[in-house]
Amino acid sequence: MTLYHFGNCIALVYAPYHMAYKFSGVSEYATFSKCVYAGGLYIFTQLCKMLLLATFFPDSDSSQVTGEYDVFLEILKATVDLADLLGLYFAINSVPGKGHAKILTAAIGWASAEVLVTRSVPLWVGARGSEFDWRYVRSAAESNVALLQHAATAALVWLWTRSDLPRKHSPVVIALLALSPYRSLLEDAVGSLLSLSAWAVLGVRALDATAVGLTALGMYAVLAQQIGM
Repeated sequence: MTLYHFGNCIALVYAPYHMAYKFSGVSEYATFSKCVYAGGLYIFTQLCKMLLLATFFPDSDSSQVTGEYDVFLEILKATVDLADLLGLYFAINSVPGKGHAKILTAAIGWASAEVLVTRSVPLWVGARGSEFDWRYVRSAAESNVALLQHAATAALVWLWTRSDLPRKHSPVVIALLALSPYRSLLEDAVGSLLSLSAWAVLGVRALDATAVGLTALGMYAVLAQQIGM
């Protein structure tokens, strides 16, 4: 039973990533090596972020003892996630071809590396050796939401690099990119204020990612039609 539970969780995590790579048309561009490169950039970016956090925002012993939550400090820590935008920028620029190939290759490579680093070990240790637990299914579902979030962010980064982006879209792109490091904090804040369950918070994250993704897709479609992509 535990092995069956583990297999279901693994399939729920990795099947959407495989399908996104296989059926989105990215595989036709022979960009697997670029996906690996984007994954390597993700790991390098996270190491740099960890170094910055350890240097400038070390955990205070007093805050650990009292359990106090410093909102300003958490906002400063979230600001470090702006490095992810820089990493995605380099990943996108490393991919030749059309805009959709650049966006999807960078997003799939980046998100796949995140899943391998952050989800694989907990699933292997937890889902394989315990009775059925919904938290592992929720963790697998969160990885699918993360893929959508990274695809939306990659699309926004690509749109930001375009000099032919319509002027009316520029403020929207810049605003969404500026808010991207703080989206997780805002979603958690909404969940805390409304006393939402973990599944409800996941639903909020999914709605947020869908809204941003549709906005980015709409602006991409307008630009693609304008330049005949």
